[in-house]
Amino acid sequence: MGCDGIFLLTHAIELFKHAGFIKLRSAQKVKKYTYSARKSDNPGNWGLVDASGAVLGRLATTIASRLQGKHNPVYTPHVDTGDWIVVINADKIVLTGRKLDQKQYHRHSGYIGGLRSISAGDLKEKRPEDLIRFAVKGMLPKNKLGKKQFKKLKVYAGDQHPHEAQNPEVITL
Repeated sequence: MGCDGIFLLTHAIELFKHAGFIKLRSAQKVKKYTYSARKSDNPGNWGLVDASGAVLGRLATTIASRLQGKHNPVYTPHVDTGDWIVVINADKIVLTGRKLDQKQYHRHSGYIGGLRSISAGDLKEKRPEDLIRFAVKGMLPKNKLGKKQFKKLKVYAGDQHPHEAQNPEVITL
């Protein structure tokens, strides 16, 4: 079939449509758009996580995801749609393998020879809250939004916390 045949075929179909022999269904017009959340769409729920016996990395990924709001159906990457998270019993966190001895946390004063290092085991004895803070902070975005989300994390070494008035819901891991 050459070009003339295709032209004649399409012309015949148009004639049949015009005569009413061929009826085509009209497609419904569906509005399709991507919903983008606003700052006011975040209800600001509070969650309580008990870290006793939890593995540090697995706990940190759950917390970082909740802080970003990825569990929320209205999640939008550039808007803070996350929850406030309270972590208790940070001193009972578990590190697998030989991380307590081998994992090092570094900081630098900015002066020559100012590098200070501490092992995860020593940090767990001195400031167990920082183990969770450092792990979660590394999983959040490195921008203004990440800093804002990180401020919504509250970590406590014991089982007491001053956020009872917010009625946090318990988050199971």
